[in-house]
Amino acid sequence: MDPNRQIRMVYYYTTPPGRAVGEVTKKLRESISEMLNGFPTVTGRLLKNDQGQWMIKCNDAGVRLMEARAKGSVEGWLRRTDREKELLLVHWEDMYYKPYFWSTFYVQLTEFEEGGLAIGLSCTHLLVDPPSTAMFIKAWADITLGGKMLTPPLFQPLPLPKPGNKNTNHQTYTALIDCYKTSIQNPTPDMAKQHATVTFRFTYEMVQSCIAMAKTGGAPDDSSLTPFEALAGLFWVCVSKIKGGGNGTLTNMSVSVDMRETLGLDKGFFGNCMAYHEVPAWECLGDQNGLSEATSAIGEAVKKMENRRILDLIERLEGDNFESYLVSTISGQDLICAKLDNEVSNSTIFEDCYDLIRVSCYIEPVLGEGQVLILRSPPGRGRVDSAG
Repeated sequence: MDPNRQIRMVYYYTTPPGRAVGEVTKKLRESISEMLNGFPTVTGRLLKNDQGQWMIKCNDAGVRLMEARAKGSVEGWLRRTDREKELLLVHWEDMYYKPYFWSTFYVQLTEFEEGGLAIGLSCTHLLVDPPSTAMFIKAWADITLGGKMLTPPLFQPLPLPKPGNKNTNHQTYTALIDCYKTSIQNPTPDMAKQHATVTFRFTYEMVQSCIAMAKTGGAPDDSSLTPFEALAGLFWVCVSKIKGGGNGTLTNMSVSVDMRETLGLDKGFFGNCMAYHEVPAWECLGDQNGLSEATSAIGEAVKKMENRRILDLIERLEGDNFESYLVSTISGQDLICAKLDNEVSNSTIFEDCYDLIRVSCYIEPVLGEGQVLILRSPPGRGRVDSAG
């Protein structure tokens, strides 16, 4: 995986009137210094071992922290912002020719002169996934607000099947493995290709309407569609209509899902734990708009990502060149739809009077046919936006 492949997140907060500019950033500088004591891999630097594989040297080199000021209010900024403006709030530097001096994490604090705060975090995808970046921000907020991390990070390798528990009659599930191998064998897409970024906000009523539309197309009465399946199906069908030129076929798509719960890992697991599964497009051409069968196929693909099958995948990747296979998770030709609906917490609050009103997430650069990031709004707080 290219270390320059990055995750960028921006958290927007309203702030109470009367606070001097610079007061809050001073407090946040102090709390992040305390919080980083629990994140040794974040403050380390990348090196390559004797086998040419990336490793992190925990040397307490620290993270890069920038401070900025912006005119106007945070609400005014959000009314007129776009991708280019938003990325000004989250600093990033590509790897130097000497990686030992390159920070893998960057934090930017932007105070708005007329009220509001933006906290930008960027980091290399080589080390962590989006849920881990959200965990980092949450731990920082916990330290700032209460002086204690409620969910400390857990650093451990991904699990492998226990030798004593192996079933000699077990048939390895090859669909996941084949998805990764096929992507590895395909040429890497042109990273210079430009992708437009569009953000959509769905209310609860809109999501329920989408689920109802999917069920009316012939889905079984006992089916239980999730918001992710319904929205992923909706985007899959709409993108396919544009990409396919109206020929009635669906573009190739893979779903990306967090496997922490499936693998029985602690929710504090810090690293990369998202798996990809291709969704068979040829099964999704039955009803008039394709939504019902698209959502059904997505649901079936997610169900197939069960514990034993994910362990098969990890075992196979550990047996081969694990680092090279990781490239397939981000450089395939498919449209990627990522399930990030547990990423943002309503309790990511740095002070009682600071309200979280929006979170934006980017995974850059966008490759292949593009990506759809589906996040969930914190209840009663505002909205969470996807970008892709």
